[in-house]
Amino acid sequence: MAEAVQAPKGGEPQAVIGSYLQTLAYPDYYKAHLENKKELQTSYHHGGEVLSVQLRGEYLYAACGEDGFRAYDVANVDNKGFSERIVTSPVSWLGQDTHVKTRYATAVALPTNMPIDTRRVYRPENQEQGPLHPLYSYAYITDKYEGLILVDVMNLVDGDPRNNFLERALTFNPDGMLNGAVNLAVAGNYVYICCDRGIVLVNIDNPMKPRIVGEVGSSLIKKPTAIAIQFRYAFVCDAEGVKVIDLTLREEPKLVKGSFIPLQDANDIYVARTYAYVAAGSQGLVIIDVENPEAMKLEKIFTADGVIIDAQGVKVASTNASVFAYVADGRNGLRVIQLTSPKTVPGFLGFSPKPVPQLIATRKMSGLALAVSKGMDRDRAVDESGNQVSIFGRLGSRPFTLEEMQRMYMKEGKVWMVSDDGKVSFKK
Repeated sequence: MAEAVQAPKGGEPQAVIGSYLQTLAYPDYYKAHLENKKELQTSYHHGGEVLSVQLRGEYLYAACGEDGFRAYDVANVDNKGFSERIVTSPVSWLGQDTHVKTRYATAVALPTNMPIDTRRVYRPENQEQGPLHPLYSYAYITDKYEGLILVDVMNLVDGDPRNNFLERALTFNPDGMLNGAVNLAVAGNYVYICCDRGIVLVNIDNPMKPRIVGEVGSSLIKKPTAIAIQFRYAFVCDAEGVKVIDLTLREEPKLVKGSFIPLQDANDIYVARTYAYVAAGSQGLVIIDVENPEAMKLEKIFTADGVIIDAQGVKVASTNASVFAYVADGRNGLRVIQLTSPKTVPGFLGFSPKPVPQLIATRKMSGLALAVSKGMDRDRAVDESGNQVSIFGRLGSRPFTLEEMQRMYMKEGKVWMVSDDGKVSFKK
């Protein structure tokens, strides 16, 4: 089922319940939290099978197994004037239908979770880089049997409630190459799909005419469960643990040999700067140092003294000056883990401080906790293919194009680096 849990207490400054900031700003509330045995008190849910979720604006996009794809209306999740906070529709199904039937939807991803409208009028006099790429019009769904499904969701953001009807725009599974699809990530003009064949790379530069352009086969990536993209690398969870794929040449993905963290049950992964966070079943939250993706190092295995034993999903987000991990701990519910704070982490305001995890709150769920929605992207102006996502406030300002970005790390098709002593070297 879909469930919303209140993690920060209302008021300013907003403090995550159980956090170091709450001990300072709201000591009475923190005392009450301890008296409640660190159990979060407020949540709202909607029944049904839900395997994957992503929040954007007033809608929660969900992959719902045999029920297919749904966009739940969560506009009033924090409105006490509404008795049902999460609904499939605030009106009759005759006036709105945000459900798309599929055989068995396993995961959903959005190219961005920032508020966007690809139908926005582009004005050349603003000297913008150009209209938003059409790939941003869609939600991308993996289906165990049908492969990749695209649903145009722009009708939900145009301000007109009369056209809130969703339909599949495309089903893509040539020759069954995407059979067994269980998860995906969208990065620029590409979708990376975890399926029976391993990791399959789909070019969506023309979303209505996708093309399979590469793969890392099942002999190298065995039964993948999750994938996260950061800069030139993909970090993959599979049946053997966590592996790395070099994506420098996007349509020629290569497994990085020798960079491997063995894990018994790697279910989900989230990468934040120089650390990767893995929901690793009975091993709890596994933190990996990925500052050098080609030589990953195990940083820490965190179970909160044997409390976190069924980790299925993880997302990392910052609130005020601290960083938190939100872990879907299967039958045990949601876990909130403070990763950094002024009290425990020297240099906690740095670029990527070393995490010192502390379990600060829990919420037992009405069903199994399987997935957590990614928090709001901020200050993201351009994607991995050089497509502008955000419109800047200054006339003529724009982010770098892909070619301009590549000049910083590529020359004549090779990656180049500068050492501390100023010497330039090329990656072999």
